[in-house]
Amino acid sequence: MGTAAKVTLVNPPALQDVFHHHPYLPTGLAYLAAVLEEKGNQVSVLDCIAEGFDQNQLKQKLAHINPDIVGISSMTPMMPSTLMAARGAKEVCPDSIVVLGGPHATFMDKEILATEPAVDVIVRGEGEVTLAELTKRIINSVGLNSADGITYRHQGQIVQNPNRGYIQNLDDLPFPAYKHFPLEKYRLFGKLFFPVITSRGCPFQCNFCTTSRILGKQYRVRSPQNIGHELELLKREYNADSFTFYDDTLTLDKKRLYEICDEIKSRKLNIPWDCQTRVDQISEEMFTKMKKTNCQQVFFGVESGCQNVLNSVSKRTTVEQNEDAIKLAKKTGLFVAISIIIGYPGETAQMRKETLDFIRRTEPDDVYLCIATPYPGTELRREVERLGYKISPQWSHYDTTTPVFENPLLSDQEALQIRKDFYNKFYSPKYALRHMFKRNFYSHVMSRVAINHVIWRIKRR
Repeated sequence: MGTAAKVTLVNPPALQDVFHHHPYLPTGLAYLAAVLEEKGNQVSVLDCIAEGFDQNQLKQKLAHINPDIVGISSMTPMMPSTLMAARGAKEVCPDSIVVLGGPHATFMDKEILATEPAVDVIVRGEGEVTLAELTKRIINSVGLNSADGITYRHQGQIVQNPNRGYIQNLDDLPFPAYKHFPLEKYRLFGKLFFPVITSRGCPFQCNFCTTSRILGKQYRVRSPQNIGHELELLKREYNADSFTFYDDTLTLDKKRLYEICDEIKSRKLNIPWDCQTRVDQISEEMFTKMKKTNCQQVFFGVESGCQNVLNSVSKRTTVEQNEDAIKLAKKTGLFVAISIIIGYPGETAQMRKETLDFIRRTEPDDVYLCIATPYPGTELRREVERLGYKISPQWSHYDTTTPVFENPLLSDQEALQIRKDFYNKFYSPKYALRHMFKRNFYSHVMSRVAINHVIWRIKRR
């Protein structure tokens, strides 16, 4: 009996019409690689997006490696590419077990297995422990019937095993194995940003989000010391230019946040960092403490400037809280980014105007203007289905910039025009100049983004 497996993890090739390069590394795959290596497996990673591999090049790489197991990530807009990668893997490595994991596969497990014979097993939810156990069972030819957290085929039937319990001690996880990734390909304007996840689970249930449905409602955290060790490693081993805390709400536990700040300060990291949080989980004292350790940007999920819409998405915040939070962060000297959703079911033109007026009034430094997207597993998708609106089956369109359901109050063309007009006005030459001369790290990055946008507009005329 074998004790270890040859595993290849795949970030599938980009689809030209859906992928816009993002500088942040695929942390989920990096965690899986680290856990599998810790268990003694031989791990390789094919980061097709960063390397620019197409489906044929992926097949050539897989044929050369000939792994026992091929694990492929499944983000919703990448699903056409993910399934093509699965077929290619099965074609060139017919004896390999093809495993899908990630948010899309978690919620669409039975549908995928029913329609795609190239996929053998789906890992649902939090994947590290599940994939490690699955790998051990496969290499030792042990049955899958008692492995929690997977869906698979058995004797022509699709079997959905019980959910796996969540990892309670996140400090037990090894640090993400970024050594497997082409880090130079992830630079943005020459800078290398590293994502850091310090907690999992979310006690809030916004209607458009899957976090609490994948990682649970229980807020589980890493210790400040463990986080400090990782940050120090990222600076020492990989020359990180910036840290981005991926937690949905980094400031949820004030005492822990302050201890993280103390770790950053005591280790003399002095690297710009940013985080996202909720507008009802902040204070001036908190921002001041964060800024002293070189926090330079804070991101708020504002979602709307209309209270009716905030209520509809179950945000549990108010327009006033949103406005106060932006003002407070700017007063502290932080770069403020916000996310906004337009086209939520029931949102009228007047409600959208309130949101655009809110942006003009509060003047955030950056805005992610998203079109409501009913991802699998969200309450928003169930709501759109209940309303009987036609939903697009084209997963590649689920990128928050493309309308994917028929909205009687907002046509597809109008939604796209609103985004286009907004960014043409927002990323202006004046914006670029204003941020170019600020001392904030993120201002310099966004100044370059704005300049590129202006150049792009000129070229398209």
